Amino acid sequence: MMGTGKGAYELGRLGKKFIEEIIKSKAFSSKQEKDWPRELVNMVGDVANRCVGSPLAATALGSVLRTKTTVCEWKDVLRRKKICDDRNGILPVLKLSYNCLPSHIRQCFAFCAMFPKDYEIDVEILIQLWMANGFIPEQQGEEHPEISGKNIFIELASRSFFQDVKGVPFEFKDTEVSRVTCKIHDLMHDVALDSMGKECAAITTKQSKSEDLPHLARHLLLSVYEPETLLNTSLEKGAPILQTLICEKNLDQDLQRLSKYRCARALRIKRASFTNARCLHHLRYLDLSSSDIKSLPEDISILYHLQTLNLSYCRSLKRLPKGMKYMTALRHLYTHECRQLKSMPADLRCLTSLQTLTCFVAGASSGCSKVGELGRLNNLGGQLELRQLENVREADAYAANLRNKEKVTRLTLTWTGGDKEAQNSDKEVLEGLKPHDGLKVLRIYSYSGDTCPTWMNKLQDIVELELSDCKKLEKLPAIWQLPALKVLRLCGLPNFETWWDTREVPGQKPVFPLLEKLSVKECKSLVSLPMAPLIIESSGGCDTAWCSAFPALREMELDHLEMFQRWEANEATVEENVIFPRLEKLSISDCESLATLPKASVIKPPFGGVETECRSAFPALKELVLVNLKTLEKWEAGEGTPGEDLTFIGLEKLTIRSCPELIILPEAPKLSLLKVSGASQQMLSLQAASRYIASLSSLDLRGDDEETESVADQNSSELVHGKGKWDRKSPLTRMVLGQYSLLFSHSSAPDLWTCFAQLVDLEIRECNGLVYWPEKVFKALVSLRTLGIGSCSKLTGRTQEASEQSAPEWRELLPCLESLRIWDCDSLVEVPNLPASLKSLMIYICHNLESIVLGQQEDTPSLSPGSSSEAGASRAVLKLSSSVNHRFLPFLESLSIRYCKGLSEVANLPPSIKTLAIGPCHNLRSLSGQLDALQRLDIFFCRELKSLESCLGRLPSLEALYLVHCSSLQSLPNGPQAYSSLRALRIESCPGIKLLPPILQQRLDHLEDKTLDARYEDLLGWQYAIRRRLACLK
Repeated sequence: MMGTGKGAYELGRLGKKFIEEIIKSKAFSSKQEKDWPRELVNMVGDVANRCVGSPLAATALGSVLRTKTTVCEWKDVLRRKKICDDRNGILPVLKLSYNCLPSHIRQCFAFCAMFPKDYEIDVEILIQLWMANGFIPEQQGEEHPEISGKNIFIELASRSFFQDVKGVPFEFKDTEVSRVTCKIHDLMHDVALDSMGKECAAITTKQSKSEDLPHLARHLLLSVYEPETLLNTSLEKGAPILQTLICEKNLDQDLQRLSKYRCARALRIKRASFTNARCLHHLRYLDLSSSDIKSLPEDISILYHLQTLNLSYCRSLKRLPKGMKYMTALRHLYTHECRQLKSMPADLRCLTSLQTLTCFVAGASSGCSKVGELGRLNNLGGQLELRQLENVREADAYAANLRNKEKVTRLTLTWTGGDKEAQNSDKEVLEGLKPHDGLKVLRIYSYSGDTCPTWMNKLQDIVELELSDCKKLEKLPAIWQLPALKVLRLCGLPNFETWWDTREVPGQKPVFPLLEKLSVKECKSLVSLPMAPLIIESSGGCDTAWCSAFPALREMELDHLEMFQRWEANEATVEENVIFPRLEKLSISDCESLATLPKASVIKPPFGGVETECRSAFPALKELVLVNLKTLEKWEAGEGTPGEDLTFIGLEKLTIRSCPELIILPEAPKLSLLKVSGASQQMLSLQAASRYIASLSSLDLRGDDEETESVADQNSSELVHGKGKWDRKSPLTRMVLGQYSLLFSHSSAPDLWTCFAQLVDLEIRECNGLVYWPEKVFKALVSLRTLGIGSCSKLTGRTQEASEQSAPEWRELLPCLESLRIWDCDSLVEVPNLPASLKSLMIYICHNLESIVLGQQEDTPSLSPGSSSEAGASRAVLKLSSSVNHRFLPFLESLSIRYCKGLSEVANLPPSIKTLAIGPCHNLRSLSGQLDALQRLDIFFCRELKSLESCLGRLPSLEALYLVHCSSLQSLPNGPQAYSSLRALRIESCPGIKLLPPILQQRLDHLEDKTLDARYEDLLGWQYAIRRRLACLK
């Protein structure tokens, strides 16, 4: 339930009309609406009544009825008493839907009980695991079990056994998402678990020593750290019967007696060596991805039934087994991101069942496979990368026969050593590696030729094209005419000057008609974007002209283009025509010759969704990033200094960094996020903040406290004269200020801060002009919840007018503050006036703090420079409250103090604290307070601390205790209720603790995580032996 009162409603319940629509869509999915049987349609209302408003139940029941074609069969289903009831909810109908599945599909879904709830399942891996366990039956005439697995998955997904499906297996859908994933609804997971019983298990929390692996489990997923400990312990008690073992976390040590897993069909282990492979005769699936292995054992070649071998991201792997040619059952070999791999084993052509080979490395030696051997692997599909192509000859390139591998969707061609002299054969090799015309993604890296292959502009289905580090490439082929191209990336093409010969461009036909993303980087000779024909678009009876090479472009990135200065190849022909009609995101950085953005056009409604006529170059732009543009001074091309009447209609995010010549700003009525930074940018940032304050929700200003006096005077003038612009209600909730002391030191600053009443999150950095705690500023921040102050080297924390301030006044400061972080403030000596609402306090790298006292007496005055008491307060004291009984910090739950090397005392810790972390604080000698609610305690590198007795209470709630390098610490509390909730313990390099308290010793065997110095383990073992001996004597 959500909401309160009359507005409350139950999530997941739909009206009867919507439930009926779901049932119809599932029950009659194989027929057109005009062919639906009327007598069955009339029964849909009765079916809907049994679904209790659940869309999942409606989907399940509709899927069951899909195979029922008569009224009698529908009535038989409705007569069932258990479909949906108050006691079991919709679980009965889900079980009914499951039981109506064919037996092999039931088995496939039930296997998914081994995944934890809400687990994101990789569909390709899931199908391979089904194959490994023999769940997919061989069908006559069906060549590939992967296709059967795909059909099973689609059938289960259509019945809502799987949900949150991203993508469609075996079909190219998106250049950004190559993995297809899904999840299982919690109730569906219960159905699978109920069917499998104890055969499937998932362990996601660390087991104690007294707990074993489920001994009946055949399919096990471990998502805990150091899984080898659990597995090795289990092996000592008997050989497991596991068929599937998936270890999600890295192994720190090797598995012992891997040969004991003789029944294993699927195995996944990370960061461990792999030995004794000869004993795993039944293995069909082996995943060693992200392991540290340098080579695989040669006897892995006798795993004749192995179907999937995943070695991806094994960055240390240097070679594959020489006998891999004998692994003829292998269907999927993943070798991408194995950067140390220098060649492929000989006779790879023998693996004729291969459907996946993600990376082929062309070796230079005689004992390895040549690219030409790919010619016999006609079933290859999906992703294919060819590396070290400098070792390939023209004949081998043609022999690879890529043009007939129609299942390959992504092809990457990589040469190494892009700075080498071009070999005469590189052009011919690339020409010979012609893919089929239906290829979706093509990436070419470090090619040394000066022209592209003739086949590139014939890839009619290409969606993404990337050319990178092709040092001698001068011109592109006619890729502008590729009808499906959506993503184009050009990077590291220093000789690339022209997009194409203008004679190649057709008259009024659009170029790059579907291109949505364009990235051009490090092309130092490129001067402009391509020119394009004039297009007239009619909308709402109004004609709008746009002259764009990219009519569908939504994202563009221009980076390190030294000569780039024009937005169109012939700007003399560009009048007031829209160049980027649909561009939503634009990033320009390090284009040192660029002086202006494109010329604006008159936009008339309803073009681009505008409501009123305006001038804009980017009618659809939402995000703009301008970085390190030294000569940029205009927001649009043209005479004079246009900009004030220019409008960015839909702009929501604007980032300007190091653009010193940019001094005016356009209109942006919807701007919500603004970032301005860089030397000499304070003037612009103040202008920007005041101009957009009415719409901003997030503001990030990074100035320069070292600016000249004249610039500072200008900024002050802007602050004073522009005060009227700030005097309005602002929706601003987040603000970051860096090197912006002006907003604290200027006399007009407190008035300015009054418009920030809605501010929730504030971060102040590197404001070296900030000396006193800015209480006048903080008076306006009545909604602030999170405050961070860092690297303010002169901040003392003292109040400038403490003697004039009464207690009730400062208690009203920051009334909603919950979290305060202070870091790297070397001059900090106190932080007064913390509100009662505070829940979390973090103090890092404040070396001049000597004492932190939470709970000073109420009449203890704060010290200010020049007061008579200042001489007696040379010791830095952090005063965080004014009451011994902590009525001013009743909600403080978390306190973290790190790297305060001068700190010697932390006193009067409030009882509300649940988490306390201190260290390294080498001078800390004393902790005091009453921490009865403490749940976690971390103390490390506090070498002078001798005792915890003065702050730790009964400790009934303590769950984690970590003590490291506290060499003077001598004892631990030993109360009757202490450590009763403890789950994790670490005590290292604390030689002063000679013996653990008896009450703690009794908890050791029940801990989930334990790390102790060896002397404690030896002593405990000796004590256990004595107790056992005494028990025997009695």
